[in-house]
Amino acid sequence: MAKKVIITIGRQYGSGGAEVGKKLGAKLGLDVYDKEILKMTSNESGIRESYFHIADERAGKKLLYKIIQTMVPENTSPSLGSDLVSSDNLFRFQSSVIRKLAQEQSCVIIGRCAEHVLAGEENLVRVFIRADMNARIERIREKGYYAEEDIPKNIKRMDKERRDYHRYFTGKDWESIENYDLILDSSKIGTDGCVECITNYLKVRGLLDE
Repeated sequence: MAKKVIITIGRQYGSGGAEVGKKLGAKLGLDVYDKEILKMTSNESGIRESYFHIADERAGKKLLYKIIQTMVPENTSPSLGSDLVSSDNLFRFQSSVIRKLAQEQSCVIIGRCAEHVLAGEENLVRVFIRADMNARIERIREKGYYAEEDIPKNIKRMDKERRDYHRYFTGKDWESIENYDLILDSSKIGTDGCVECITNYLKVRGLLDE
């Protein structure tokens, strides 16, 4: 890398965004953080990891609090008080870990509103991966997560959970073009094509040696 760079990847469910992130990390020699952030956050805060998994990217199934649609949680330090395992507090802990990662190294961070958490960070590259529904259905079918007839509704459910989660914690539309530097369609160019596009973009930005 020519400079320290942080690449965040938002993704529709079934678009292959996590695969893009892992391939990109392998190509550039960068650490990739996805579910690992939950483990790191649990270690730092002393809160059981299961709490983070329950709250992870779901705005409608939070622990110990009610969602207030019009309110974005304050960007404050994590609490060790009675709201220890509230979803707002879990998000603050998680965000603290993300910021520390960004301060310490170049890396790829998948999901978790990282493009918002790291807003203003120098050399931040915000990517969103999408795909058409047929391609997403095929990808989820290959993973064998759901019965055939349940795949489309679960894709829509997961997208809604991510959309609601993002709206709640950022006050912004998850899929808005204003949130990202690059929006790529993996159903058109594949995950390898997405990696190539991101790599070329980094070169144009002067963030990657030729």
